[in-house]
Amino acid sequence: MGGAALPQNETIWGRNVVLSALKAGRPLNKILLSTGGRGREVAAIREAARAQGVPVEEVDRRRLDQLAGGGHHQGVLALAAPRAYREVEDLLARARAAGEDPLLVLLAHVEDPRNLGAIARSAAAAGAHGLIIPGRRAAPITAAADKAAAGALDFLPVARVTNLARTLDELKAAGLWSVGADIDGEQVYFDADLSGPLVLVIGGEDKGLGVLLKRECDLTVRIPLLGPVPSLNAAVAASLLLYEVLRQRGVRSRAPS
Repeated sequence: MGGAALPQNETIWGRNVVLSALKAGRPLNKILLSTGGRGREVAAIREAARAQGVPVEEVDRRRLDQLAGGGHHQGVLALAAPRAYREVEDLLARARAAGEDPLLVLLAHVEDPRNLGAIARSAAAAGAHGLIIPGRRAAPITAAADKAAAGALDFLPVARVTNLARTLDELKAAGLWSVGADIDGEQVYFDADLSGPLVLVIGGEDKGLGVLLKRECDLTVRIPLLGPVPSLNAAVAASLLLYEVLRQRGVRSRAPS
């Protein structure tokens, strides 16, 4: 009976990932802890689970290894309700509700879930209003992406679309400037105007933006590479562009409370 419920759940693992899901109020059906697991984060998970009525069960570590498929679970795994994707309009509405110019990140066929998670982490940290991914030939949100995002995907809405070029056209019609990261970009990224309503377009690991999306972008920018390394990975490129946006928008660090 216990195995029958697994296909209806999404398995997530890692202490920070599960704790973040609890803090975000994501519906969790059960939390599994390695027998005898201790530590501050495990105690916080137990406390939050108790407050939310989420059952906690201690199991043999080999059972966690099996469920995580070899992933680094840190003795913590949860069976969560499948994550719901959002509409692109929801991302724009989030910016309007905050009284901010939209800042979105559109991923063009990023196939490595760890890159997806790392980009989501940077986007959430930089205050982006959402992430857009294609429905095909790209990494979906998986446990590996969740782990790389360190919980950021519980706070960053993600829209999944069928046609990236059409979505880009719709965003441009809504007043967003589309800027793609490309190794042969027209401008160096810190010379480009990234201060207004913006969608950053990040290409995949192998194919980059592709001819069609590159043509759809209002502007392509490049990151200077002065050493022998021929390129940066998608997550690093996205982080550099996101924080250049913040710099140009005049964002200052919040004073410690």
